[in-house]
Amino acid sequence: MTRVKIELPATFDFSTDLRLRFRDINAGNHLAHDAVLSLAEEARFLFLEHLGYPHLNIDGCGYVAADAAIVYKSQAFFGEVIRVEVAVRNFASKSCDFLYRLSNRETGQEVARAKTGVVFFDYGNQKPVRVPDGFRARFERGG
Repeated sequence: MTRVKIELPATFDFSTDLRLRFRDINAGNHLAHDAVLSLAEEARFLFLEHLGYPHLNIDGCGYVAADAAIVYKSQAFFGEVIRVEVAVRNFASKSCDFLYRLSNRETGQEVARAKTGVVFFDYGNQKPVRVPDGFRARFERGG
C-alpha cells in the first residue's frame, strides 16, 4: 500500500495552541481524523486573521478547498493542548498549500501532519482566479 507523505518546511509562518475537546475524540479514545482537519482549519483562520485578512478575503479574493491529507505520527487525547504550526507553500498560478504540524505542546511529540490545498476563487463569478500577488510575495521563498 502506498502511504501518503507530507513533507514539512524547515520553518513555519505561524503557530497557535488549541485544546482538544471531547468532540475531537473518536471511538478509539484518541484524536479523530476529522478533528485534525478541523484543528488545521481553525489554525488557518487564526493565521489569516493575524495577517489582517478577514474571513474568505485575501486581497479581495476568496478561496475554496481543493484537497486535504493527514498523516498521523502519534496519538493525542482529550484535554491535551496541541500546538498547530502553519506554513504556506507550493504556489501555482491559482492555488497554494497550507501545511500543518500538530504537536503536543507539553512534550513536543509530533501528533500529525496535514495539508490543505486551496484554489483562489471569485465567488461572484464562480470562477478560480490568480493568487493575489501581495499574498504570494509574503511566502514565496527565493526560487
